[in-house]
Amino acid sequence: MIEKTTFLFDLDGVVMDTETGYTVFWNEMGEKYLGEKNFCACIKGQTLIQIREGHFKGMDSEFEEITRKLDIFENEMPYNFIPGADRFLEFLHGKEGVRTALVTSSNLKKMQNIYIRYPHFRNLFDVILTSENFKKSKPDPECFMTGMRLLGSSPETTAVFEDSIHGLTASRKSGAFTIALATTNPADVVTPLADIVIDNFESFDFLRKISPSLFE
Repeated sequence: MIEKTTFLFDLDGVVMDTETGYTVFWNEMGEKYLGEKNFCACIKGQTLIQIREGHFKGMDSEFEEITRKLDIFENEMPYNFIPGADRFLEFLHGKEGVRTALVTSSNLKKMQNIYIRYPHFRNLFDVILTSENFKKSKPDPECFMTGMRLLGSSPETTAVFEDSIHGLTASRKSGAFTIALATTNPADVVTPLADIVIDNFESFDFLRKISPSLFE
């Protein structure tokens, strides 16, 4: 196996422990405006534009109301790291030859909430890509391919950390080594879409298998 030197991270459910809150929010929106239950399951990993075009066409006023509610929700929600994520990112950031990027469907407005709470957050990544940087949403691989291009990497030397089905599918399509976090979906659900499944970042042992030189 070629050693991985580029690492791309999704945000929600990978770096930040926010997916539980989003599940409640979007399930409520789906039931209220569409009469659909478990709505969040079909839109995880997608941008607001993708959600609007895929599910709320002809419902402009309703979606504007949802967006206002989402802005309030994201401003007030807690942003806690997935266990060990901040320490893991700092570990990678200090390694020569390693490049990292945050690749998220979240928008810049939401990211400001994180920057306010964690002023050092930007410094944990070489590149931060948000929904404004992509034309297509996951499961399309455009976002990860963009991350690789900006970091001068290739699928063979890149590992992607994802939790959602859409995100894992996008990673697979990009050709990158895929690491699933069993935070949003159970391990047995994400295992078929990943090369490795982990619960969190409290242990770095999995990294020894794909980038052993980082421990020399």
